[in-house]
Parts: sequence; C-alpha cells; structure tokens
Amino acid sequence: MGQAGPHNTITDIDGLTVGNAHDAGVVTGVSVILAEAPVTAAVAVAGGGPGTRETDLLKSGMLVQQVDAVVLSGGSAYGLAAADGVAAELGAQGHGFGLIDLPGVPKTPIVPSAILYDLANGGDKAWGAAPPYGALGRAALHAAAKDFALGRAGAGYGARAGQLPGGLGSASWQTDDGITVGALVAVNCFGATQMPGTDCFWAWPYEVEGEFGGVRPPAGYSVRPEDWGAAKINPAPGQNTTIACVATDVALTASQAQRVADMALAGLARAIRPVFAPVDGDTVFALSTARGAEREVDAITLSRIGELAAGCLARAVARGVWLAGQSRAGT
Repeated sequence: MGQAGPHNTITDIDGLTVGNAHDAGVVTGVSVILAEAPVTAAVAVAGGGPGTRETDLLKSGMLVQQVDAVVLSGGSAYGLAAADGVAAELGAQGHGFGLIDLPGVPKTPIVPSAILYDLANGGDKAWGAAPPYGALGRAALHAAAKDFALGRAGAGYGARAGQLPGGLGSASWQTDDGITVGALVAVNCFGATQMPGTDCFWAWPYEVEGEFGGVRPPAGYSVRPEDWGAAKINPAPGQNTTIACVATDVALTASQAQRVADMALAGLARAIRPVFAPVDGDTVFALSTARGAEREVDAITLSRIGELAAGCLARAVARGVWLAGQSRAGT
C-alpha cells in the first residue's frame, strides 16, 4: 500500500525544500516552504482567530493561483513580516509574478503566510520598533534544504500544544502507484494532542514505525465527551493556532488543491481535541508541485490525495509535539 518517504517530511515532494530559523532569546521562529518553481496553491481556514497574508489571492477566480513560497511564523501579527523578508529576497533573485515582462520593473513574489501566537511564552519581546521577523524570514529562506530540524525548531520553536511543549512536525507517504503526499505543521493549539490520563497521542492509529513514540491506549480505554485532557487551562482569543501546509507531486487544478486543503483539515481533528475553536486560528495551505507521473485526477484519485494529506497532517502534529518533548528532556 506504500510507505513513508525517505525523509518522512514534506520535502519528499520533489521541488520543495524547507528552511528554519529561530531566535532563542525571543523564543520564536519561522519556517519557509520554498518551491523550486511556482506551484498551484489553496488554503483552508477553520479556526476562529486566524492571522494570514495573501490568502484572498488563493480563492477561486483570482488572477494568480501559484505561489513561490509559504511562510509559517511565530510572533502573532508581527510574524507576518517574515513573509516580507522572504518576498524581498526572492524578488532580488528575479522570482515572482509579472503580468508583463518590462525592463526595470521587478516581479512580485507570491508568498502566503500564516502566524501563531507565541508572545506570552517568556521570551524577551522588548524589540521596540524592530521585530525580528523580517530577518528570521530571510534566514529561514537561506537555510532551505531537503533536511531540516523538527520539534523545537522553526515556527514551532516557541509554541505550546495545550499544556505540553509545541513544535514543528512533518510526515510523508508514498503510494505504490507513484503518488507522494507530505505535511508540515507548527503546533500551538488550545486543545490537547494526547488522550486524557495517558501519554498516547490522539493520532496513534496513523503512526508509522514508531515515529512519535509508539504508545498505545490502555485496553478498554474510553473518554468522556468533555474531558479535554491537557488542553490549555485559560486559553485567550488569538493566543493559540495550528498552522500547516500539505503538498503533493500530483498535478492539481486550483479547485482540486482547494478540495485537498479542505480534506486535510480532518488531520487536525484526528490529532487535536478540541480543534477549530473560537480561540484558535487553524489554517492549512495545500500545494501541488506537478512533479509526479502524469495521471488523470478523477474524483477517486483526488479523494485518495485528500485522505493521505489528512493522515500525514495528523502524524505530523503528533510527531512535532513528541520531538519537542524529547528535545526539552535532553534525549
């Protein structure tokens, strides 16, 4: 039926790399998903308090529906400046959209972004009129590679997953008939990622080869409807959010990519409880690099890709939180 890709990350999608940067003093960070060439994109926003950039451009019927990069950032609204740094660097390299190629007229890189709230995590946020995010965006872009850190890294560096350390997670899947799907996520949710009273992740049925600890629920385990386990005790509006990107190497139209983004939201629901709350800003981007073997994307194929994206995203959530916990424990 398939297997995880060689990196077990979103960079198993040919044409994509990821770069991370963080500021240990500020306790925040940025992750950049960089496309080798412009890629078809869509976005699904499900939380009640999102913070985004360029998402309107990804709606059906808009002029430009391909992007050069996607940025996930800490810093709340300040973190949107990370995409400014990325766009400036890509523009200087000659990348971006130009309706007409005119001498002396720069192209416009299309860099959608989503942010999470990590302003109250104890870091030194006394940056005055010079937040660090533009520089962090540039640094993350320059670090883009096939191999990148997970756990306490990038956009997940200062995150909290309920009452646990949050983190950056990723996972991939390659089918036997040549479809590759991957996910990248920064987990800073209000809800819990582990089942109440256990160290078992809600996403445990989707785990591949012990990638987030291999813990299983006790025999006969059940949970009451309003037992949320280790969710944040006093969540405030705008102080949470899980932001993510899923991708495939199958050529999708913008409408098909939108369906994949919508279906991928189910991955968050499998891994976090509660999710899509009024105090969360949960957002998922979907990318199609069109680097795989050409195939007809009928309704069944599209359904497979969307379901694989949801499964990868659920695994990525648990993997990011687990690895963040491992790094903080010094193991």
